[in-house]
Amino acid sequence: MKTALKDLDEPARRARMEATIRTYFEGCNEADVAKMAGTFHPDAVHYFPPGIGGPWRGARTIAENWRRLTLTTGRLWQKLVWAGASMGRSGLSTQAIAAFDIALWDLKARRAGLPLAKLLGAHRDSVRCYNTSGGYLSMPIEQVLENTSLSLSRGIGGIKIKVGQPDTRTDLRRVRAVREHIGDDVPLMVDANQQWDRTVAARMGRALEEFDLTWIEEPLDAYDSEGHAALAAALDTPVATGEMLTSVAEHTDLIMNGAADFIQPDAPRVGGITPFLQIMALADHKSLSMAPHFAMEIHLHLAAAYPRATWVEHFEWLEPMFNERLELREGRMIVPSRPGLGLSLSDQAAAWTSDETEVTG
Repeated sequence: MKTALKDLDEPARRARMEATIRTYFEGCNEADVAKMAGTFHPDAVHYFPPGIGGPWRGARTIAENWRRLTLTTGRLWQKLVWAGASMGRSGLSTQAIAAFDIALWDLKARRAGLPLAKLLGAHRDSVRCYNTSGGYLSMPIEQVLENTSLSLSRGIGGIKIKVGQPDTRTDLRRVRAVREHIGDDVPLMVDANQQWDRTVAARMGRALEEFDLTWIEEPLDAYDSEGHAALAAALDTPVATGEMLTSVAEHTDLIMNGAADFIQPDAPRVGGITPFLQIMALADHKSLSMAPHFAMEIHLHLAAAYPRATWVEHFEWLEPMFNERLELREGRMIVPSRPGLGLSLSDQAAAWTSDETEVTG
């Protein structure tokens, strides 16, 4: 009977692990080794034979690098920000970091064998979700109503439509039509996409009160935290904003000024999951609700890890990139049980690759 690895002394454990690793890489070329070495549990790196050679000579270095990166995401994020400090700490410079940061958090959760939400400390296994893509300004109201019915039939729990028509009376007619169509029990939101000034926003906010909206989104310029704060204080309907902001500092200004009831950060825009977690902590401290913008594949996990009320925005636009589909059930989006983000790139996404670069040294 073979002795369990945990019951062996250190020399015997090392001998077995080294033999296993050599067998694992037997017959592999260097490209295969590079892929496989990054999948090892972080502790396995200690058992890579120091003198390992042949086609798997780079495996130990690769595994060590992945282990270091996944265990030091915060430090790496700071290092990358400082590397581009002359470009500032928001906007394009931090958005370029986001792809690396999100990938490392995904890998960290995969190595832990946990969905990202659980790695972060999930408060729920599903999150309320709403749809936006069926209610644009350019759509005839008949099409909007048809799209609304389709969304609800798919298991989506709330409906958001765009407002901001040149004639505000048109907005009110469209909102009324949707509210009558879905009934009083279905959550309804509107999104002005920064189209109003303070006067129009105040008037429309009062006019929209009768529709019992879950929130009014981006009624003012995204950087007008003072105006948003005044509006939020004046209305019964909650105010939501934040999707266009690109740093923790900008969100801090918004939150500390009481400019939103729902904060709407976007992880790719603020620089990834590392800064997003800082925004979450501050929003929780101020007792705000959260409804992250777009990228449901990422934000589902983050919303599930937020202790207060959350929504996630359903957009089907990115679905062709992945083999998996997120499950909708009774108005909620289910957190996948698969490790990491729970997604793998589709053949279609792989075909979009236009160039490749190998980084060495």
